[in-house]
Amino acid sequence: MSSKKDKNGQEPQTEEIKEETVETAAEEIKEETVETAAEEIKEEAKEESKEAKKEKKQKKESKKEAEIKETAEKLIQAEKEKYLRLCAEYDNFRKRSQKEREGLYADIKADTLLKFLPVYDNLERALATPTADEAYRKGVEMTMVQFNQTLEKLGITEIEALGKPFDPNVHNAVMHVEDESFGENEVVEVFQKGFKLNDKVIRFAMVKVAN
Repeated sequence: MSSKKDKNGQEPQTEEIKEETVETAAEEIKEETVETAAEEIKEEAKEESKEAKKEKKQKKESKKEAEIKETAEKLIQAEKEKYLRLCAEYDNFRKRSQKEREGLYADIKADTLLKFLPVYDNLERALATPTADEAYRKGVEMTMVQFNQTLEKLGITEIEALGKPFDPNVHNAVMHVEDESFGENEVVEVFQKGFKLNDKVIRFAMVKVAN
């Protein structure tokens, strides 16, 4: 039996050619599938790599932020401690300066008032001197009263001495006498009155001490 020929007089393709064509197409499909899968895997790997890099970057940034925060907190704490020390130093300086000013003012005030005490002594001597002029005596008494009131307003007080135990902190003993009618170390006479400005002695009391 003769085979059929096509219009060009050639033999038609055999089953083997068909199988070869199918195999070739299958191989091409397989290769394409493998390439596609490889591309997909590659893309997935890229995506994972990007995610990993992003995560790593975020961790790095978070660590850096934490370090910056920690450094900032340390700096803030240091500045706070510095500020507190400065406030304490200023407060001490203010108190010390105020105390020095008060002390200086008290010293100046005491020195000034000390210069007026001889006037007080003269008024006392005038009152102790007998006189027949009652108007004169009354005038001296009024002047002494006003003088005492002024001293009191300025914080000046008389140091108690007569009949008191001798105290070297406020008394200046210029004479000593043995007399059994008085107690031991008793002030028996005051030659010149002493005065204090608050707790500061501005003039010691000049006294005679017994026993």
